[in-house]
Amino acid sequence: MSAAEGPLVVGVDSSTQSTKALVVDVATGQVVAGGQAPHTVSSGPGRESDPRQWWDALCEALRQCGDAAREAAAVSVGGQQHGLVTLDGRGEPVRPALLWNDVRSAPQAGRLTEELGGAKAWAERAGSVPGASFTVTKWAWLSEHEPEAVRATKAVRLPHDYLTERLTGQGTTDRGDASGTGWWASRSEAYDEEVLAHVGLDPALLPRVVRPGEVAGTVRDSHDLPFSKGTLVAAGTGDNAAAALGLGLRPGTPVMSLGTSGTVYAASRQRPADPTGTVAGFADARGDWLPLACTLNCTLAVDRVAALFGRDREAVEPAAGVTFLPYLDGERTPNLPNAAGLLHGLRHDTTAGQLLQAAYDGAVHALLGALDLVLDADADPAAPLLLIGGGARGTAWQQTVRRLSGRPVQIPAAGELVALGAAAQAAGLLTGEDPAAIARRWNTANGPVLEAVERDEAALARISGVLSDATPLLTRGTAARRGTSTED
Repeated sequence: MSAAEGPLVVGVDSSTQSTKALVVDVATGQVVAGGQAPHTVSSGPGRESDPRQWWDALCEALRQCGDAAREAAAVSVGGQQHGLVTLDGRGEPVRPALLWNDVRSAPQAGRLTEELGGAKAWAERAGSVPGASFTVTKWAWLSEHEPEAVRATKAVRLPHDYLTERLTGQGTTDRGDASGTGWWASRSEAYDEEVLAHVGLDPALLPRVVRPGEVAGTVRDSHDLPFSKGTLVAAGTGDNAAAALGLGLRPGTPVMSLGTSGTVYAASRQRPADPTGTVAGFADARGDWLPLACTLNCTLAVDRVAALFGRDREAVEPAAGVTFLPYLDGERTPNLPNAAGLLHGLRHDTTAGQLLQAAYDGAVHALLGALDLVLDADADPAAPLLLIGGGARGTAWQQTVRRLSGRPVQIPAAGELVALGAAAQAAGLLTGEDPAAIARRWNTANGPVLEAVERDEAALARISGVLSDATPLLTRGTAARRGTSTED
């Protein structure tokens, strides 16, 4: 491996399933070392993880980076959004973190929306209408179901905040990740005292919001880390905002990310406020905005269908009239948190490959339905759709996105864009540059472009029709199936 031409930085991606670390040369963007370690998610009634596993995974990932990590001059952490981390007075977790894809707080989301002015008022105030993923709903759920945990909580953090605080000893966050809580108002770019009071959360328990380009702190003494004491620590951000930095994203360019969840987003200079709740009006990590729509069910749902039939995930056949709504974990877009998967159009001659393709179609349909709302009105409809995430490498995912979008699709060659975006943010501390400009200098978005094909309007209409007809069942039926009430 060639010697670095400039200083080194570390970018971290702490996702739902694992933590990855990259050591990157600031001058060239070359990844000189990397590491990865897994962590677990509970499979019980909700989705939870012990934050201490994230730290252990970070330490292991950095250990795998070897001597290169010891030479790093700055570090930044990108992390899964929305998760509720509750800490006691010693900085230890009170309970496992409630993760973004834990939908138990759906009733609290509905009540909060109604009690504080309705969807339009929330969109104007916070930029988003809170769904079950948003942290404020999880705090409300915890207050109702585990009041003893709330009483023991002396600090409230997001997942990336937790790791950054363990690096620096200081409680900080950034505007990008804060904008996914529901208690940070995008209109004022400050914590919303009325929302906090309504859910009984003392603002003193929250971290300081670090400005873009500001140093969050320096690495404190720790025998677990390879960093030198005093190594600069950037603000970090949420995973989607970090990936946007990693792409060097310019306004108007659409992105579809295919991972555990699926997202579509674009950078914008206009503050989003979608009263339908389809688009979350997130801030980005630079000072602009990142309107985004997210589905809970993406690659994991499709892989589950493939596993049920014992097929390789690429072994698809044309869907031929069969429709599958892959809501295996409920759904966020559309907002159906209690839904289950639904299969329609099954016939005697339907094959396993057709069912698998229907799962791909259902997942992509949900994302494309939000794409026009994400993009500004003046965005170029012929601009290539940047396809990223683990699924972007799969031929079946690529071809499904092409067929259902009718757009050219570009596959950036760079992997681990969340970690690269975090590295670009860390590099910005050293050079004073815009992190997105650094990523563009690193050519992270370069990659092959697949030409547009004619959009499959028949498939889109068929899936939309099934969804429309099935929505009453998806809204009510699964709550009854689970023996729960939609009011509790």
